[in-house]
Order: sequence, then structure tokens, then C-alpha cells
Amino acid sequence: MSDYRNDISEITSLRERFGESWSAINPEHAARLRAQNRFLTGLDIARYTAKIMREDMAAYDADSSQYTQSLGCWHGFVGQQKAISIKKHFGSLKGKYLYLSGWMVAALRSEFGPLPDQSMHEKTAVPALIEELYTFLKQADAWELNHYFRDLEAAREAGDEVAAKKAQSKIDNFETHVIPIIADIDAGFGNEEATYLLAKKMIEAGACAIQIENQVSDVKQCGHQDGKVTVPHASFLAKINAVRYAFLELGVDDGVIVARTDSLGAGLTQQIAVSQEPGDLGDLYNSYLDGEEITDPSEINASDVVIKQNGKLVRLKRLASGLFEFKKGTGEDRVVLDCITSLKNGADLLWIETSTPNVAHIGGMVNRIREEVPNAKLVYNNSPSFNWTLNFRQQVYDAWSKEGKDVSGYDRAQLMAAEYDGTELARVADEWTQNFQRDAARDAGVFHHLITLPTYHTTALSTDQLARNYFGDEGMLAYVRDVQRVEIRDGIATVKHQDMAGSNIGDDHKEFFSRENALKAGGAHNTMNQFG
Repeated sequence: MSDYRNDISEITSLRERFGESWSAINPEHAARLRAQNRFLTGLDIARYTAKIMREDMAAYDADSSQYTQSLGCWHGFVGQQKAISIKKHFGSLKGKYLYLSGWMVAALRSEFGPLPDQSMHEKTAVPALIEELYTFLKQADAWELNHYFRDLEAAREAGDEVAAKKAQSKIDNFETHVIPIIADIDAGFGNEEATYLLAKKMIEAGACAIQIENQVSDVKQCGHQDGKVTVPHASFLAKINAVRYAFLELGVDDGVIVARTDSLGAGLTQQIAVSQEPGDLGDLYNSYLDGEEITDPSEINASDVVIKQNGKLVRLKRLASGLFEFKKGTGEDRVVLDCITSLKNGADLLWIETSTPNVAHIGGMVNRIREEVPNAKLVYNNSPSFNWTLNFRQQVYDAWSKEGKDVSGYDRAQLMAAEYDGTELARVADEWTQNFQRDAARDAGVFHHLITLPTYHTTALSTDQLARNYFGDEGMLAYVRDVQRVEIRDGIATVKHQDMAGSNIGDDHKEFFSRENALKAGGAHNTMNQFG
């Protein structure tokens, strides 16, 4: 028996126990309310979605074609419509997550106004957005179930047993819109205690997976900006521990930690690592610091910082800001060390921030990591900061050149130009782009593909297109042709925006509560009826 039918039986027994004072309570109506609100707290959501992620990770380990995907969503409504769309087009949300981007929180959700991705926004905005996303996803459950319940009632009233069984089956086998969120905690917004406190708020809001990066918190930069500064491993591992303790305290025992390394593009560190003996983790970190050998102690000046590196005294290069430089060309080695260290000390998944989307480059690093940790796997940022068209056209150009194929008809530096759109090179590049996620899942250990801020761009693009035509000569035709007509013909639920916002749900609730006295909005004069 389904939960819905069990609830009807349970509430029927309750009504009988409480007698006449509960005579107005319809057990089926109460069961409907329970069905539309399956998750009572954010912790219920975090526990449920953590289990999903763990199962998906195991499925990927067995078969790399079973990778997962997400899109970054900056508002609850955006996340809701994404989930509704996936269910409509693919029938299931399996393997589909939400990503909560710190970049978009900064740019779109801060009370300071739009900010760059530098951890300057209110830390409370992050758990607030998680809670908002899940509020809208739960409302999507209520909205879809409400239609099924109405179908069931209509079928019963018509005496149509076939339609009634179909509606009942949809209710009994309903798949929730509540899906995992991978949530960006940046560099922890402070020390390890601050990280722990914020992680708790995020988990309480529903986050089952928290992504944390190895940058210095107070000078954090977007992964695709310059000036990134990393911390020694001990500092980063303390924050990983803080997140794990937060999960354990709140009973989300299988919560997922995504350890991100920015070392590939970070040339600076704020601290020299503490080393107890040659070859330990601190010594390895310090071995990548740039400097010059000193053979005479009298060469050391008062403000110099000198360490022993590979048995030699080395004066470290230090900027006026007090930051230390890493040796050029050590980024990949530092990435590999970061990743192995994180996985061996509590992280579940990796995130390597790269400058281009290149499967061979990513895979080369992952293969090195897997020499130490065979089941290492990545969350990978399919970033809008990459010029995907130019990158893949140049990758094809380079591959053809290496094969000896004639590329004289192409200007490598200008391959973004529209004049190349119809060429064979452009066609192949688009194929490589289309296959990037499956290729990276197979050859580069990518378990989860996400786009950090796609809905930032889609919002801007669709608004520009509507504004250009609506405020131009087309007027209302711009909205009717490019928005409403498409919504109607593509079956997009928001065309009935009153229903999507909950008016039908509210009407049914009013009927539960007030019965024949209910004043409902969905009558014959509701213009929503024009949409059938």
C-alpha cells in the first residue's frame, strides 16, 4: 500500500478516536496535505538526497556512463521550473541535481547589490537560497499532485474506473521534485569554526553536498579570475573536518564533501606550511615555493623569509602584500597533491578548477590522482567563463594540424568568427562539445557535470530578446509570438501562471476547510480557463 493510502487509513482511525469533534475532517483531504509535503524539515531533505548521491556515486564507479548533471539556479522559481521541465521531457529526475553557485549568490542575491565572486556577500544568503530552492521544489510536488488528485475526483464523479486507476497510480508512484543540491560554501567565510557554523545552516536548509575550496577566505577570488591565493593543506583539512562534523552532528551521516582545488591557476600563498620533518605534507607544500638559494648566511636581510628546501637554504620570493609566490609550472603537481590529500582526509569528491575544458588535460591529472586513490572522481565546472566555441574549434584545429591535415583555410586566432560557422571544422568542434560530458565522464573521471551560472545568462538573453522587440515595432506581438504562443504549444506549465503560483491548490484547500462556504478563484470567470 502506498504512503498516501496508509495515511488515509491512519487519519480515518484518528478521526474515529476523536469522535464527533473531528467529523469535519476528511481523511483523504488530510492525506493529500501530507502527500504534498513529504519533507517536513531541511534535514529530512538532506538525509534523503545524500542517499541519492551516494547511490549515484556507486553507480558511476560501476559504469562511467552513469554520470550526473546539474544547472546553477539563482532563484527558487528557476530551480522549480528546471525540475518540472526535466520530468516533463525525460520522465524522471534521476541523476539530475541543482547547483548553488556562490558566484550567483554574490551577483544576484546580496543585499549590497551585485558583487563579484569574492565572498563579500552575506554568508546567510547561501542557506537562505537553499531553503528557497527547496520551498519551490516542494511546491512543485504540491502543484503536480494537485492535478492528479483533481483527475482522481473527476474520474470518480464520472464513474470512470479506468481513469480513476490511472490517476491513483500516478499518485501512488509519484516522483518528488526534491533533488540533491551541491552547495558552494566558497572558502568557508572565515576560520574553521566559521565554516562549521555556516555548514550547519546549509545542511539544516537541505544541502546534502557542500563544496569547499582551498583559497584564503578573506581574499577569495572567482576560480576564473586572477590573484588566487591558496592555503597550506592543514588549514584546508581543518575546514573539511569542520564540514564533516557538521554533517555528523545533524545526523546526515552520508553527507558529501566536494574538495575544490584552485592550485592550477593560483600562483600565490599567504602562509608557509608548518613542517615537522623532511618529506611531510608541510615540507611538500613548501617545496613548491619560489626563491633563490643562499650560500652565505650574511646575505640574509632583516625582512627576508628563509626556509630549508631540498636541503638548501632558500630566500623566498615575497610580494609587497606579504604573499609568497609558487614556482612557475608547478600548478598540476600541486593539484595532484591537493586532491590526493583531500581524498585521504575526508573528502568524497574533487573539483579541479581549470582554465579550459580539455578532456585530455583533466584526464591526465585524474590518472595521476588515481594512482593513489583508484576511485577518485570529479565534480567538473562546465563554466560559462570558457569560450566554448573558440576552445573546441582551436582543439580541433590543433588536432588536425598534428595529424597533418590542411588547416590553411583557417585563422586559429579568429575561429570564433561567424564566417567559420558552416565549415567542417566548426561541425566537428560542435560534435566534440556535444560529447564533452560523456567523454570526460569516461576518460577524465568526471562523475558530475554542472554549469555554474547558466540561468544568469539565460535570464539576460531572454530579457534582451523580449525588450528589443517589444519596445520596438512589434509591440505586443513580441510577447505573444515569442513567449505565450511557445508556452502554449510546448506545454510549458507557466502559461497558466495562476495555477503555477498555487491558486488551484489554494482553492482545494479552501474547500477542505470551509466546504460549501469556500470562496474560490478558479471559477468560470478566471481568465486562466482560456488556456484549456
